[in-house]
Amino acid sequence: MKLTVFGASGRIGGHLVRQALDAGHAVTAVVRDAARFEVRDAALAVATVPDLGDLTALLPALQDCDGALSAVGPRGRNDGPVAATATRGILRALEASGVRRFVAVNAVPVGPVPDGESFVNRRLLLPLMGAFLRDLYADLAVMEGDIRDSATDWTILRPPKLVDKPLTATYRTVVGANVPRGYFISRADAAHAMLASFTSPATIRQPLGVAY
Repeated sequence: MKLTVFGASGRIGGHLVRQALDAGHAVTAVVRDAARFEVRDAALAVATVPDLGDLTALLPALQDCDGALSAVGPRGRNDGPVAATATRGILRALEASGVRRFVAVNAVPVGPVPDGESFVNRRLLLPLMGAFLRDLYADLAVMEGDIRDSATDWTILRPPKLVDKPLTATYRTVVGANVPRGYFISRADAAHAMLASFTSPATIRQPLGVAY
């Protein structure tokens, strides 16, 4: 397949690019600054797009691709609400280019608390995260709403706390809901779940919970 990865220089996006290349796919990595992107491969093209609202700049990155994956989002609290604005630009470009399959990463607090959730998550961790990062999660909720309202065949990954650990390819997933009693997952495994969901019809137009 030919895949386009947005946010390719980020901590999930980098794993997406490397894993897709390792799986034999051709990849176009969309980055704001090519100088900060160090991956090199014969099957990799790098598209420098400083502004994801620039439709003219985005369209070449989507030419003849089978679908797109987005790891766009805030790196931390100080980045502010950036996900919704960036994703609107991506969705406009997908519509204009006729690309339908789209997988994006979001976060656990955006979805409802699942059945069987632990007391710690239900009463402590999730409320604290929601209060401390209220603006970021509000932005992510708007992003998810825009994706749901789009004409794409979307999947929205909802991981809990992301950590820098090696790829295991062993984790729990729930289609349509968050994973109960899930406390963390590595960025490498989150990327793996995104790529796995890309070819799964069961995840189309569904949120996908993922956690260990």
